[in-house]
Amino acid sequence: MGIRNYLIEGVSGTGKTTVAEELQRRGYHVLHGDRELAYQGDPKTGEPVDEPAHESEMDKVVWQQEHHLWDIDKVKSVIADHSNAISFFCGGSRNFVRFIDLLDGVFVLDVDLDTLKRRLASRPDDEFGGRPVEQDLVVRLHATKEDIPKGDVVIDATAPLESVVDEILEKCKLDHRRAPRETNYARCRNA
Repeated sequence: MGIRNYLIEGVSGTGKTTVAEELQRRGYHVLHGDRELAYQGDPKTGEPVDEPAHESEMDKVVWQQEHHLWDIDKVKSVIADHSNAISFFCGGSRNFVRFIDLLDGVFVLDVDLDTLKRRLASRPDDEFGGRPVEQDLVVRLHATKEDIPKGDVVIDATAPLESVVDEILEKCKLDHRRAPRETNYARCRNA
């Protein structure tokens, strides 16, 4: 059957890293995209770019968010490697449109606004979403959903961690029972 590849997305504070760590604890192959694949690049060309000077802290945070890309060649390399039954890509990328059709599915973690604010308030300043200016951006992105894939399998990430991960794995199991490659991102979006 070959490897299955899934993206776990959501705005900062929805639990992507926590879910990734639980999947790893359970023995699944996980890539922490924000640590292993990310760089600052031009969203149109993918070319690496140097960060310019900014007029305000908010301009800086928005620029960094908009230019947070994943290395497409590395993503494709993981997808081509069939040594794992399932690989989970966890994190956010502004260039997901360049690789999303190669995936078998996308899970978007979602929480209510109060939960999001509470989670962000507990973050240290050196972690994205920990500073008030970053929290303002995350709250806006939570409201608009402008930087996450649309029409995907939405997971209520306010549930206990074990339940969230169980739901993701159950949906992967159901997805696995369908015909090969019919279960790509386009099919999963319409589920």
